Amino acid sequence: MEHASLIIIRREHRALSAMLRSMVLLLDGHRRHNTLPDFAALRAMLFYVGEFPEKLHHPKESQLLFPKLRGHDVASDAILDRLDRDHLQGESSIRALEYALIGLEVMCEADRDGHRRRAFEQSMNSYVDFYLGHMRCEEAHLLPLAEAVLDNEVWAALDAAFLANRDPLAGSDVSAQYRPLYLTILRSLPAMSGTRGALEALAGAGPPEFPWPHAHE
Repeated sequence: MEHASLIIIRREHRALSAMLRSMVLLLDGHRRHNTLPDFAALRAMLFYVGEFPEKLHHPKESQLLFPKLRGHDVASDAILDRLDRDHLQGESSIRALEYALIGLEVMCEADRDGHRRRAFEQSMNSYVDFYLGHMRCEEAHLLPLAEAVLDNEVWAALDAAFLANRDPLAGSDVSAQYRPLYLTILRSLPAMSGTRGALEALAGAGPPEFPWPHAHE
């Protein structure tokens, strides 16, 4: 049976991957239609990445899981070093994207040659590529290593810690304080081509406990 902490990590990866891909789809869709980006939706998405993966997901991995995997072999330690460096730069990368988005929003009328918009989109695409690669590395190398080397006592402690600290957009109950954020993000996506899979992934293992924004349309 798969350990709870691994299930949570993979669900949170799925939610984050859906969010990242949705941001790119949103930007691409507005560019194709020659419309301004949906700034409110993009702000909500970037806030989500800063609020949950950066503050919940990464610390759980770096502080709880990674130390249990160190010392098994040189190659694995090198991968852990790389992933920890990625975690350290994650929050600053989000802040840079948030600043660039604010700059694009307040200067959009003056951005007649589209330089600021192209720069933001390139930064976003680079960040998404970086983050998806980071998660692929974890899933290909670190999670199989954990399954191979950790004993039941360690898994029990990890599972308890991960179950107590979950991303509410990755299959956990969505608390009332985060429902407006969740709905803002979902409302921005249904009209954009190719986002249906992302919407389903954001719900984690099942649908949220409140209706989809378009359920009664």
